[in-house]
Amino acid sequence: MDKPVVNLFFRLMGLHFWVRDLILPREKILREVGIQPGHIVVDFGCGTGSYSVVAGQIVGPSGKVYALDINPFAIETTSKAAQKKGLSNIETICSDCTTGLKNESVDVALLYDTLHTLSEPQAVQQELHRVLKPDGVLSVSDHHLKQEQIISRITEVGLFKLEEKGKYTYSFTKI
Repeated sequence: MDKPVVNLFFRLMGLHFWVRDLILPREKILREVGIQPGHIVVDFGCGTGSYSVVAGQIVGPSGKVYALDINPFAIETTSKAAQKKGLSNIETICSDCTTGLKNESVDVALLYDTLHTLSEPQAVQQELHRVLKPDGVLSVSDHHLKQEQIISRITEVGLFKLEEKGKYTYSFTKI
């Protein structure tokens, strides 16, 4: 399966994300997806936790965010960011694919800037399909891939169909 990036690279990536978030706040992107208070969200490949923290603020105390990453340093960074913001509704999961979540328990799955790195995207899609509610949304964004690459990589497995293309994200629903 996939391997985590080294900590130095992860720190440099975090600096890049900090600048990115100043230019385009993550809340603007997550509002496009339709995350609401009370939702259950999984941030697959959470990295530095920038999406997880904002999602945690949006879903509020009645919601939950599961921040999953293969890199233990990412998990630690996300946990610290959540604590710093006073968010107790973010739970981290260190895994390369398996979430451990119940079937059909998630409203929104985020797959941001991760699709291009996956060695086994079918396994990840199967896991996200399993945990998403019947009306759940898989939200995908990956600036390393072109539009047609994103759409084909998600739809070719046959688990999801494109529901909507937004300004920043692609929303897929279960088939």
